[in-house]
Amino acid sequence: MLNDIIFYSLDKTIKQYRQFAQANIDRAGFDITIDQWLVLTVIGESPELGQAEIADRVFKDQASVARIIELLVKKKLLHQTASQTDRRRIVRKLTKEGKQLLEAVAPIISRNRAIALNELEPAAIDQLRDTLETIFTNCRFAHKLANEPVSD
Repeated sequence: MLNDIIFYSLDKTIKQYRQFAQANIDRAGFDITIDQWLVLTVIGESPELGQAEIADRVFKDQASVARIIELLVKKKLLHQTASQTDRRRIVRKLTKEGKQLLEAVAPIISRNRAIALNELEPAAIDQLRDTLETIFTNCRFAHKLANEPVSD
């Protein structure tokens, strides 16, 4: 049965949380998706990051992040210009509207997390985080091994 597969349960849970969280953001009248919020948050916290680094942090491919950034610029939540010192780099900065949106959405995000984690003890949450980090590390290590060139 699919429900016996831990990764099926994990994927099902993540998808349900994202639907629940997005519905609450939409219901509150904010015109932003979870992915757009993630990208805006990462840029707000680390504006020096390049597009590839942003993509790594939000677990998206670079093309998706490029589209999200383009949308955030069109929505006037983000401003980007070429760097004065290195024309190959893009300088990204949240606009006043972008900062206000993040502040306004923050209570909804906090409430979504509280509802999702309701009845879980802090120790259980810590254990879950540790377990997920172990699975992540195992998969990353195995992936790197599988992609290493074979030497003679």
